[in-house]
Amino acid sequence: MQTAHARLLRHPLAPWSGPAVTLSAVCTRADDGTGECRFELSGPLAALVVPAPAAAARVDGLWRHTCFELFAGHPGASGYREFNFSPSGEWAAYDFGGYRAPAPPPRLPAPAIRMTLATDALSLTAVLGAGSWPSPDAALELGLAAVLEAGDGTLGYFALGHPAARPDFHDRRAFALTLAPRARSA
Repeated sequence: MQTAHARLLRHPLAPWSGPAVTLSAVCTRADDGTGECRFELSGPLAALVVPAPAAAARVDGLWRHTCFELFAGHPGASGYREFNFSPSGEWAAYDFGGYRAPAPPPRLPAPAIRMTLATDALSLTAVLGAGSWPSPDAALELGLAAVLEAGDGTLGYFALGHPAARPDFHDRRAFALTLAPRARSA
């Protein structure tokens, strides 16, 4: 099993009227190709808009509201996969052949999304089924990100890093975590 931990930072130049929050994430990929990504958000969350529970379904445009994101690609390759996980339980997955170059959508099992919400803490865990990650035999570069919606509709952009003046989660320079390839049996 491979694991990556990180703290996400708010884009310093994007306007944000929301509260000061702390956001961290941990992602694991098991040798059988399954995995899990958990986002932990803490702070005065009453000032945020958190989507209400809905039927678990694949939905486009989740990033327009509070949403957690995972990007995964192989080192040196231009293609990558994007996952969007909403606190509502809705989700999306996209493949790209290169920077923002859409590829046919992946056929993946729906992730199981669990969310707990308290006054000052939100935890969202997305469990990914076998085949959801790109090849379990290769190293992966991960980009972890989140869009948080303040009560006035302002969006805050959080990621491992922000290499450009504008928020851009697709920028491969922000895929700053690496999961090692699966250990081979002797």
